[in-house]
Amino acid sequence: MKHVRSSAAFSSDIRLGKGALGLALAILAVSGGFLFSRPAQEAQDPVLTALLGKLSAYAARLEGSVLDFVCREEIAERIDPALDVRAASPLVPDAFRDRIYGKLISAKNHYVYDYQCVRGKNGLVRETRTLLDDNGKKTNVPDAKLKTEVFVFGMPLLGPVGIFAERFRPFYDYKITGREKVDGKPALIIEATPTAERPGATNLYGKAWVGAEDGEILKIEWSESRVGRREIFEERAEKYQMQPRITLRSEFSAEKNGIRFPSMLWMEEAYLNTRGRAFIRSTTTVAYKDFKFFTVEVDVR
Repeated sequence: MKHVRSSAAFSSDIRLGKGALGLALAILAVSGGFLFSRPAQEAQDPVLTALLGKLSAYAARLEGSVLDFVCREEIAERIDPALDVRAASPLVPDAFRDRIYGKLISAKNHYVYDYQCVRGKNGLVRETRTLLDDNGKKTNVPDAKLKTEVFVFGMPLLGPVGIFAERFRPFYDYKITGREKVDGKPALIIEATPTAERPGATNLYGKAWVGAEDGEILKIEWSESRVGRREIFEERAEKYQMQPRITLRSEFSAEKNGIRFPSMLWMEEAYLNTRGRAFIRSTTTVAYKDFKFFTVEVDVR
């Protein structure tokens, strides 16, 4: 892979606390200056308190990090248009409509990018992509745009900051909601929701799978209420006469100098009928692999 290291080559500039890095979400778009007392749940649960301390320390390291790395980004996108076909042709019998129209326009896309991310000492994040494979066709397109049809995203590397940074913790209620194993490692599930004082918080929130002993973030599932371009999904749901359910999940299994990097991003667009049955319209899976690290430095002041 050829890696361009000049700053002029990058396609997006994002500052911590002012923009969105990944998932088309306002990851850190939170106004500061508000202070609230710690939620009662946190004060009453010593295990939770200890874990939150570790997570805040990690967020500080992540926020103060200087990064320069590249990796291979493989995207698999599947779109099932059956609901669109039914909404467009309500008087045609299901069997005939699906057989004639649905299979003709179903889509499976596969893209491979050379992804590069640089975060300097000033907190500026720049990411760029070079398209290497477009549905099986080898190519080389520098400064390429994402070709996905449903979700627009970037690497959710800084997502933990918006949930667990010390200055943001008064905005949330935290609670431990379960225990699971992630890749064989015992983990506690910590759920973060906006406090009663800030029910409309613009931060990301959701739940994180955290190492029970070391407090390492293994996986995060983001709340669908913070999904970018949500109006598109709501318009579709109204057309289908169903309820939207959007699931966004990231896994962090790559590690360098104490910083965990996303290894997988999974997104599902589903719609629920009146009986709660889900129809999955699209899934997008993004795998990050073959990391090459030029700089991973942590400077916490």
